[in-house]
Parts: sequence; C-alpha cells; structure tokens
Amino acid sequence: MAAQDITVVGGIDTHADLHQAAVIDSIGRHLATHQFETTPDGYRRLLDWLRSHGEVLAVGIEGTGAYGAEIARFLTSNEVTVVEVDRPDRKARRDNGKSDSIDAYAAATAVLSGRAAGTPKARNGIVEAIRTLRVVRKSAVKARTQTINQIRTLIVTAPSDVRDKLRGLSARELVDTLARSRPAGELADPACAVKTVLRRLARRYQALDEEIKEADREIGPLVTQAAPRLIALPGVGPETAGQLLTSAGDNPDRLRSEAAFAHLCGAAPVPASSGRTNRHRLNRGGDRQANNALHTIVLVRMKYDQRTQEYVARRTAEGMTTKDIVRCLKRFVARKVYRHLPHVTHTTQPLPQTA
Repeated sequence: MAAQDITVVGGIDTHADLHQAAVIDSIGRHLATHQFETTPDGYRRLLDWLRSHGEVLAVGIEGTGAYGAEIARFLTSNEVTVVEVDRPDRKARRDNGKSDSIDAYAAATAVLSGRAAGTPKARNGIVEAIRTLRVVRKSAVKARTQTINQIRTLIVTAPSDVRDKLRGLSARELVDTLARSRPAGELADPACAVKTVLRRLARRYQALDEEIKEADREIGPLVTQAAPRLIALPGVGPETAGQLLTSAGDNPDRLRSEAAFAHLCGAAPVPASSGRTNRHRLNRGGDRQANNALHTIVLVRMKYDQRTQEYVARRTAEGMTTKDIVRCLKRFVARKVYRHLPHVTHTTQPLPQTA
C-alpha cells in the first residue's frame, strides 16, 4: 500500500535540544520513531518524516507550554492538527517503562484512542505578549516583597539607636528614609553595617517598584486592547484580566463552554455530600493563578459593588456561610468572564441575575 493511502498519527516527546517523534497507523501499530533537533530545519525534517509515512491526521505533543511550544506553532502553521497530551500517569509509567520513544508512542496512542483531545494555546498573539510581560512583573513583585521583609527583619535585630529612629514608619516612609540615609563609620561596626545594608535594600526596593510601574504601564494598554469588554467588568483590573487572558490563551474558543472555563479556573462545583450533609465545593485542580484572579475579583466586588453586596446579604440571611457565598460568586464571575473573552463562540444560556 502506498504511503499516500495510509493515515497516521504522530506523537512527540519534547526536550530542550532534541524532540523524539513517533508515528503509528490508524489501528495503533507502531511504525517508526526518530529524533530531530529543535531548530527550524529540524522541525521541517520532522514534518517531512511524518508525512512520508502517510496522511497525518493529528500530532500529539507533550509539553506544548514549554519545550513543545515552537514545534506546536510550526505544525499548526503548516495545517497539521496538534493535540495537547498530558504526561502519562505513574501507573502507566510503572507498567510500560520510561524512555523517549515510549513516551512519543504513548502521545500518539493517546490521540488515536481519544484520551487526549485538548487544543493547545496558540501562543502567537497579543495574549502571549501579555503573558511574557507578566512574567517579569510577577518576579519583580515577589522580589519587592522579599526585600521589604528583609528590611523589617534587619530592623528588628538592629542596635537600638537605629531601630528607634525607624519605629512606626509605614513601608513607603521607611523605604524613602533609608534610601536617603548616608551611613558613616567603619563597616566593622555593626550599627554602620546594618545602616549600609538597609540603604542598599531600600534602593533595591525603589528600583523594583519602578520596574513594576513600568510593567503596569506596558501591560495595561495591551489588556485593554485585547479585551476591552473584560476590563470593563466590575472588580476586574489589568492584573486580574491579564491573568485570565493568559489562562485562556490567544485562542479561548478552544474552551468549548463556560463550564470548561470554570473547570480550567478551579471554579467548577463538585459534589461533597456525605450522610445528611448535602453540599458542593469547588474543584481543587485547574489553573491556581486564574483561581486567585477570580478570588480577587470577588473580594473587590464584595467590598465595592452594591449588587454583589445585596446578594451576599441575602444569602447570609438564608444561612449560607461566607465560604460558600464566595464559592458561588467565583462560579458566577467565571461565567461572566468567559462571556467577555475575545473571539469566543457563545453557546451557553443567559446569565442568572444573582450577583
């Protein structure tokens, strides 16, 4: 039988320098496996190699958000269906062993059997730019928090003549005072050493603070450009909107429904009943950063949005706990956010007027 008369499925186990590719036929028989370099020429040779075995139905890739990002973009641009494949579970690894070839064949088999059916993020538009800029902002925020904590810890153990002058100052006042200070004396003196270190930390804090402000000035307009309707929702700011856009990706239509988006954000209710207890809780999986963004939006709405405050008061009067109220609100916000993501085909029912 000629190669053009055969339909095949590919699988790729991704790595930093070499990708292991495998190909199987339409009934799951292993045909071949080969390694290719992670270069433009290597990607072209990989695609030609797959097509040499027959018509390529789809290619399963493990790690489309990391080492497999570029090969996924390359195959998609060449009109090849790419399927995101999760790493095999531990039981499967124990039963089948572990090697690059085994993992590549497993990726192809997962696609053929239907166990893997997820569409990877496109990573080729404005949302990918937002994600990249948020990486440096997030690290700067973390470093700034670590810096102010180090300043406060050093003050606690500093000599009293240093500590007493800084007592009662707010974080901003503390940083400004220390950054303007001019320590004098010998570094062998503990008081002089701690003053010098506090001044350096304060200036580091200021530099990080400026870096965060610069990132905000860059990210804000991009978020507004990408999803103006989303940023206009009550309680949604550039940071939370940027995170939710990043979680959905440049192609949020890959999420088939608002329920799928809620599941992605860890805001989908699951039964948690036992005996006489009849209740639900939110699933603990999904994207935890997206879940945190929903939580932040809910807290802001509970504090500033009158409609949400009325909802909280009504449910509290019905005997619902604050934790369960927040759970309901997070699910509602996930539904609203999904409706306002760009390029989404809306198939869900009208929103209930509950919050």
